[in-house]
Amino acid sequence: MFRFHKPLDIVTLFHKAQSPASTQVAKLLKEASASGTAAANASDSAPSDQTQSKRLSRVFELDITETPPTADQLETILDYVSKDQISKVIQGATTKKDALERFRRNASTFSSPLVVDWHHGRAVIASSNSKILEMLEQAQADKE
Repeated sequence: MFRFHKPLDIVTLFHKAQSPASTQVAKLLKEASASGTAAANASDSAPSDQTQSKRLSRVFELDITETPPTADQLETILDYVSKDQISKVIQGATTKKDALERFRRNASTFSSPLVVDWHHGRAVIASSNSKILEMLEQAQADKE
């Protein structure tokens, strides 16, 4: 049977290779992406087994970049985070306008690692793996 394939959601990690925390987040996201792909392939080739343990099965395209976001991307990211998180995205910023101005003057004020789920409108300052997994699981639940 013919069916249209929907493009994968994109999850971006703004990565800093020299940061151990960022490297750990990259590994976590790679594993989550691989497990989602494996689960999707298994469901395509085998009947659904309701007794399988529930695991993250969301398939997404992982984009890992060491460059800071563009000004437009940053504006979108700032819309995704709460006001009290702005200072964690852009060091020293207190408002969205302040963050954009600081970033335009000096892109190094951007804090990495930061994970963005563009399709579901979520961003997580990657301070803990549990928050990242929670974001991915929540997006998976939204699709079900």
